[in-house]
Amino acid sequence: MSTALSGGICALHLGTFTAYLPLVFMALIGITIGGAVLALSKFLGPRRPDETKSLPYECGMEPIQQGARERYSIHFYLVAILFILFDLETVFLFPWAASFRQPGIDATVKLVLLVEVLLFVGVLGVGLYYVWKRKGLEWD
Repeated sequence: MSTALSGGICALHLGTFTAYLPLVFMALIGITIGGAVLALSKFLGPRRPDETKSLPYECGMEPIQQGARERYSIHFYLVAILFILFDLETVFLFPWAASFRQPGIDATVKLVLLVEVLLFVGVLGVGLYYVWKRKGLEWD
């Protein structure tokens, strides 16, 4: 009896693996082709570095500096992080809205979903309030 049970479990795992086999093959083919193209371009491509090629491209104009290593203000990074934070908030709100509007959901479940999203938005609101009070969004 234990042999039949273990054989059934192995067959179940083998069936699950074979379902993903085409995906694994396509990923391997894609990685192989991508690696081959990169290797061929590295070995067969022309290599003639000079000072002009290492300068930053500025839309056909003469470059205003010799390197692209300019320091940026920390405000740019803060705004970028805040954008990502609130952009992800909207991404998390879409599945919530879809599940909230499903027919057949009990009223208590909808109330729990509403409380969860209010807590989520509230925590993000507290973070925004903190940044606002610390004047993190103001430019000097």
